[in-house]
Amino acid sequence: MEFRHLGRSGLMVSEISYGNWITHGSQVEEDAARECVRAALDEGITTFDTADVYAGTKAEEVLGRALKGVRRESLEIFTKVYWPTGAGPNDRGLSRKHITESVHGSLRRLQTDYVDLYQAHRFDNETPLEETLKTFDDLVRQGKVLYVGVSEWTADQIAQALKIADEMGFDRLVSNQPQYSMLWRVIEAEVVPLSEKEGLSQIVWSPIAQGVLTGKYLPGQPPPAGSRATDPSGGNFISRMLNDDVLTRVQDLKPIAGDLGLSMAQLAVAWVLQNPNVASAIIGATKPEQVRDNVKASGVKLDAEVLKKIDDVLGPVVERDPAKTVSPEKRP
Repeated sequence: MEFRHLGRSGLMVSEISYGNWITHGSQVEEDAARECVRAALDEGITTFDTADVYAGTKAEEVLGRALKGVRRESLEIFTKVYWPTGAGPNDRGLSRKHITESVHGSLRRLQTDYVDLYQAHRFDNETPLEETLKTFDDLVRQGKVLYVGVSEWTADQIAQALKIADEMGFDRLVSNQPQYSMLWRVIEAEVVPLSEKEGLSQIVWSPIAQGVLTGKYLPGQPPPAGSRATDPSGGNFISRMLNDDVLTRVQDLKPIAGDLGLSMAQLAVAWVLQNPNVASAIIGATKPEQVRDNVKASGVKLDAEVLKKIDDVLGPVVERDPAKTVSPEKRP
């Protein structure tokens, strides 16, 4: 396993991290989830990403139990706040009240005194940004949070936050967590250039495009039983990529992966890691074998010719529009 700095901070993260969106507490039974976490640790992954909203807070609980007994100083534990975790009007968003209550709940469920990175899971259009950033800064000063970041924010939103932090002397953002893959490159035009300039890293989710880039979804055929496409929690994310044009082009990536001695999943994860602004690629798993396969992408170098072949194969099905990064106008 290789490691990279998170932004301009001194924090090192494993360039492949383990995430439990959809899986822990939902798609995967706890024993299997624990086996996946153990496989991640055995393969050298030290960075674990979750969120309070995953599986209705159950994902944090499962991860906390799975990591119990592991030396805390050897781990980087990330979680997030924004989406609803209760029925009340203040059980959502990035207000001081919700952030403060949410971080305490996350710490309790994760069985830890602090999280290494606390992330705003979306931009909150109903809370002054100064309020959110001041609350994050307070948590850093209290030692409950070591670093702060965001997820799925636009370049303008990130720039606004950095400006306020600089003016007010708040702790600066060190990272953004966007969706990023061969098929979904919406951060490249605006978010990545700003982040490179301002010292933020990307911690990318869905590098395998919800499994589409493994090649297991075939054109003209229904999704395999038990796959991400059939799960109600994740099916809506993957549905936009399940058309025959995309799936046919993905099948055409197989010879490229084969020539490199890589599985399709390894090629997909290695591809996102070629971007120097990416600090870590988040992988998920329903069985340990998937973890062991994916981590082999660490340290793989793809030359310019290979990258061009991938671009030529995928062509017009790649999504590049920065406007696809969107937060709700009103809290859900």
